[in-house]
Amino acid sequence: MNATPWPDGRLVAFDTETTGTAWDSDRIVSASVVEVGGGQEPKVTSWLIDPGIEIPAEATAVHGITTERARAEGMPPTTAIEEMTALLASLLTTGHPLVIFNARFDLTILDRESRRHDLVPLVDRLLQNELSPVIDPLIIDKQVQPYRRGSRKLPALCAHWKVRHDGPHAAATDAFAAARLAWRFGHHYAHLGAMDPRALHQLQVQRAAEQATGLQSYLRRSDPTAYVEPAWPYVPHTAPVSPPEGT
Repeated sequence: MNATPWPDGRLVAFDTETTGTAWDSDRIVSASVVEVGGGQEPKVTSWLIDPGIEIPAEATAVHGITTERARAEGMPPTTAIEEMTALLASLLTTGHPLVIFNARFDLTILDRESRRHDLVPLVDRLLQNELSPVIDPLIIDKQVQPYRRGSRKLPALCAHWKVRHDGPHAAATDAFAAARLAWRFGHHYAHLGAMDPRALHQLQVQRAAEQATGLQSYLRRSDPTAYVEPAWPYVPHTAPVSPPEGT
């Protein structure tokens, strides 16, 4: 009997909302792990976190979480980061593909948060330190339609591919939308849906590097120092991260 193709099996999606876009210094303020498909009911696990620092007004304008709410209702970051990292490690270890839109950001900031709070990072909890298989709808979209004009943000991709999105910049709804995009790609492009998830992961590693090189070459026409990170699905740790507030 043939194994179920990954688009029709159980998918795990992950998303974070943060204090900003600098993965070495910004903090996670909310996150969700969504388990969907495979003939089972969806399961959502979410965290609201007190990041220990002020949440900038511009970040609150995106996701709606204020410093006051995070302090009043949020979990300690050490507890929340440990819980979500342990859950992701467990699900990856059992073979579930991990769907993340713009995985490079979410997995890197999660890695840095783990190190900041002296927790074992996700990559170090996995067999052979291999953070795989990850499916990133952003990488796949750029590959299958490289010359399409317009935004490649999550709401725009959901509109383009006619995928339901129940509202941007909430971790659970964004995770659900990412899973639906992955499902759509797996069915629309039969060769992708037929691939072993780990082979698809390796293909995305290559495509992400190629996309970064192409964008960097374009940017260097006007800025000779422009740099675009090629690593995917996360950027390996090479330098100290900012410590928790008060240390």
